[in-house]
Amino acid sequence: MAGVAGPRMGQGAAGGDGDDSLYPIAVLIDELRNEDVQLRLNSIKKLSTIALALGVERTRTELLPFLTDTIYDEDEVLLALAEQLGNFTGLVGGPDFAHCLLPPLESLATVEETVVRDKAVESLRQISQEHTPVALEAHFVPLVKRLASGDWFTSRTSACGLFSVCYPRASNAVKAEIRQHFRSLCSDDTPMVRRAAASKLGEFAKVLELDSVKSEIVPLFTNLASDEQLQKAVGPKITLNDLIPAFQNLLKDCEAEVRAAAAHKVKELCENLPMEGRETIIMNQILPYIKELVSDTNQHVKSALASVIMGLSTILGKGNTIEHLLPLFLAQLKDECPEVRLNIISNLDCVNEVIGIRQLSQSLLPAIVELAEDAKWRVRLAIIEYMPLLAGQLGVEFFDEKLNSLCMAWLVDHVYAIREAATNGLVKLVQKFGKEWAQNTIVPKVLVMANDPNYLHRMTTLFCINALSEACGQEITTKQMLPVVLKMARDQVANVRFNVAKSLQKIGPILDTNALQEEVKPVLQKLGQDEDVDVKYFAQEAISVLALA
Repeated sequence: MAGVAGPRMGQGAAGGDGDDSLYPIAVLIDELRNEDVQLRLNSIKKLSTIALALGVERTRTELLPFLTDTIYDEDEVLLALAEQLGNFTGLVGGPDFAHCLLPPLESLATVEETVVRDKAVESLRQISQEHTPVALEAHFVPLVKRLASGDWFTSRTSACGLFSVCYPRASNAVKAEIRQHFRSLCSDDTPMVRRAAASKLGEFAKVLELDSVKSEIVPLFTNLASDEQLQKAVGPKITLNDLIPAFQNLLKDCEAEVRAAAAHKVKELCENLPMEGRETIIMNQILPYIKELVSDTNQHVKSALASVIMGLSTILGKGNTIEHLLPLFLAQLKDECPEVRLNIISNLDCVNEVIGIRQLSQSLLPAIVELAEDAKWRVRLAIIEYMPLLAGQLGVEFFDEKLNSLCMAWLVDHVYAIREAATNGLVKLVQKFGKEWAQNTIVPKVLVMANDPNYLHRMTTLFCINALSEACGQEITTKQMLPVVLKMARDQVANVRFNVAKSLQKIGPILDTNALQEEVKPVLQKLGQDEDVDVKYFAQEAISVLALA
């Protein structure tokens, strides 16, 4: 901030030309050049009195330029100056001239001493409120941009504290620029700048539009929380003092969409916290908010949390999971919203790794049954697709006793997509539990459906055989499945008969030559003479593909 006084001020100070109107400036210059720091400090504290003596025009045209260009001093003096200028609006002519105070404060916001910069920012925040919207965009926003893009990190850290006060009254185009500058500071090369941005994240989020919070602030937060260089440079205290409070504010935001966006990031945040003290931070600073969200009034918030909360078990370990997380999981398994229950069940593998799934089994069963019978077919479909993994975690005995009947019931669901998914699920179960289990448990129940009065259910038998034959192998296919398929060739419904032909084409490569020639070929030849053109077509195609002509 060093400089040279203008000619007029210099003459008044040195020459004493007799013009009493210059006296206050001359006195100020002399006092500020005095070696006594206390005298210089007292002089700064008299600035309001000097300004009153000068009047608003000379304060604007002489005093403020002098303060901007000439003063360089001890930090204590600069601190007092930064504080004084925050209350100077009335002394420069009111809000219409508030922008005249920006140059000296901008200079003070770039100095090396932190307390001086902070006081300058505090004064700038105060003065920003006295600008009209037009003046704000004409004078204050450009100042923020200059600071945000300054060469020295000191100016960029100061800029972080000014975004929230100018954003609400800016135009949409300028708002977009302000958000871009803030994003840039969040990824600044200097850790101290990123720290400053992180500390103002929550404050900035409060003045942003909902869409911007969801699309920009929440991702920025998680990026900063996982910033290893930031953590190494400033330590876990910054995370605890700056980032965590900002995240807490997002988790309890009045807008459900913001809470949902933040809830979805809970696991990612916790994973990226500094290892030192991570468990304590989560247990004391994050978990209480999570407990509130478990019973949130908005189902999207609860669903978002349910999709990630299970992942906390691997971070917090067995003891904390059993004591603190397990009650939350159990509550979510009983939630009235099916998406919440489904998201918990879909992430059971995390808990299985830590405490074993048996801890949840008694509460899992009712939740699974309810989802399996949910009125929304997409909910049923989701639990079906997860069932093989769930069965593997629970074990074959639990599955046979509690879940087998559910899987068979899905095979006769009125929605084709459900029947198809259930069929594919059976194949995965056979791959998981083995051929012997399939022979004793699944195949007999599937084959019984061949006698069902509903032809759609009879066709499901054929679809299951098509899917299961490869997993079950030649022996089970030949001895158990093939006879049923051949018998169904006499079905009264043409759709069933042509699906028999398609099934024989599908399982043919698995059968031995003897079965193909003696059992399959005669049946296909007969179907090839069927009165229904579709049956005839698919039978002749099967004969050709299997080379049975």
